[in-house]
Amino acid sequence: MADQPTAMERFVQGILPENPVYRQLLGLCPTLAVTNGMKPAITMACSVAFVLFCANIVTSLIRDLLKPHLRIVVFTLTIATFVTIADRFLAAYVYQMSKLLGPYIPLIIVNCLIICRCEVCASKQSAFVAGADAIGQSIGFGLALASIAAVRELLGTGGLFGVHLLPAAWPDWVIMVLPPGAFITLGLLLGAVNWYSSRKTKNA
Repeated sequence: MADQPTAMERFVQGILPENPVYRQLLGLCPTLAVTNGMKPAITMACSVAFVLFCANIVTSLIRDLLKPHLRIVVFTLTIATFVTIADRFLAAYVYQMSKLLGPYIPLIIVNCLIICRCEVCASKQSAFVAGADAIGQSIGFGLALASIAAVRELLGTGGLFGVHLLPAAWPDWVIMVLPPGAFITLGLLLGAVNWYSSRKTKNA
């Protein structure tokens, strides 16, 4: 459709202007649950990227066959197929991380970010555009998870990826690696993003 965004526009918008977490507030369950460390956050981001890309491509390829009353069911079944692949891959090759993430990998099936992209983009545009959209949204989602995880792990343990970075005298803020730390960090970063956006709009 002529009035639909191009592949480049979809890609760029997904990273910052329509960031899944900071702008659309989608996928907050894994965002809050797995960002107490960089490793689980990156693993989740990669899993979501794989599922989103594959689901977008398949949905786009069969878009002319979709029936309005069955489209959500088809989206869910398509997503579930690739989530199962991702879950079994992690269990086979990264078992400890699979155990750490627990039920949050299977819960990607009902991640509103992926269903949203299937509905908004993949079911309406070509596979090339849908793929570009998936990559942009995945990068945006990964950046959001990484930024939250970096703040929480650094303040909570004094380091990143298990490497201690802060001075020995710096006290560990244990609350940051606990569930309340996820809400605190997300709230502060959301506030910072909104402040920056409103300031930029005012200056423009």
